[in-house]
Amino acid sequence: MAKKSTSKAWAEYFLVRSLMAFLGLLPRSMAVGVSMGLTSLGYFLAGGLRRVAEKNLSIAFPDLSVGDRKRFAKGAFRNVGRIIGDMSQFPKATPESLAKLIEFRIDPELYNEYQRLKAEGRGVIIVSPHLGNWEMLVFGWAVYDAPMSYLARPLDNAMVEKLTIKLRTKFGNRPINKTNSVMAAARVLRTDGLLGILADVNAHPKEGVFVPFFGLQACTSVGPALLALRTNSAIVPMCAAWDEDEGRYVAVHGPMIVPEDTGDRNKDIETTTAAFTSEVEKLIRRFPDQWLWMHKRWKTRPPGEPPIY
Repeated sequence: MAKKSTSKAWAEYFLVRSLMAFLGLLPRSMAVGVSMGLTSLGYFLAGGLRRVAEKNLSIAFPDLSVGDRKRFAKGAFRNVGRIIGDMSQFPKATPESLAKLIEFRIDPELYNEYQRLKAEGRGVIIVSPHLGNWEMLVFGWAVYDAPMSYLARPLDNAMVEKLTIKLRTKFGNRPINKTNSVMAAARVLRTDGLLGILADVNAHPKEGVFVPFFGLQACTSVGPALLALRTNSAIVPMCAAWDEDEGRYVAVHGPMIVPEDTGDRNKDIETTTAAFTSEVEKLIRRFPDQWLWMHKRWKTRPPGEPPIY
C-alpha cells in the first residue's frame, strides 16, 4: 500500500473527527438516524459496493426474490450507519446506559462453562462476524462481564486509528495489532483471558483454508482455530444484532466449540474453522439485513476456479 500523504491523512482525520464530534453532540436516536440516512445513500451512490452486495446475496440466497435481496443490501448499508451513530455516543456511555442499550442473552450453561474455563486458566475466543454492531458487542461486554482484548488490523491513518482506539477502550478493552499477533494473543488466552476476533472476511491462501460458507467454498482465516488449539481455548460465535421491536441490541451466540486435538494439526485447524464458520453462517441467516454484504467474501478461489467478482 502506497504511503498516504500528510495532507490526505489530515483531511481524513478532520472529516472523521468532525463527523463523530457532530454526531456526538446529538441525542443517540438523532445521531443514529442522521448516520443511517447518510450511509443509506451509499446504496445508490456506491455502485461498486452495491453490485458486490447483490452478487453476494445471489450466492447466499439463490432462491430469494430480487426484491428481498435488494432489501437486505439496503439494510446492510443502513446498518453501517447505525454502527457509526452509536460509536459517536461511546464517550457519553455509562454502565447504566449500556445495560439499557444491549442485552446479552447468554445461555446459563454456556456462561458457567466459560467461568469454569477461566478458573482453569484457559481462554475463550469470541468469534464475531461483521454482523449487527460488532463494536457494541466488544464495548458492551466490558461492562457486562469484563474487558477483553481484541484483534484489529490498524487503519492506514494513524490519527484516525488513535481516535478509534480511544472510543473502543473506554471501559478497559485492549487492542492487539492483528499483524504478527499470534504470540500476544496466545499470552492473553493462556492467562484466562478473553479475545475477540472478527473472522468472516476473505483470507489470503497463505492465511486461510477453504471451508463451506453458504454452500460455496470460502477462504477463511485459520487464526481462531490455530490460537484455540495452541492454547487449549474454546471458541464462542457471537454477535450483537439490532432488534427493532425492542429498540436495543441483543447479543446472541452459537454453541461453544472446543477444538479436538487429534494429532493431525492441519486437519484439526480445518475442522475447527469449518465449525465456527458454520455457526457464523447461522447467525447471518438470522439477521440477513445486518451483515456486511459489500465485502468480497468469496474473492479468493480454489486453484483453477474462475473469479467471482
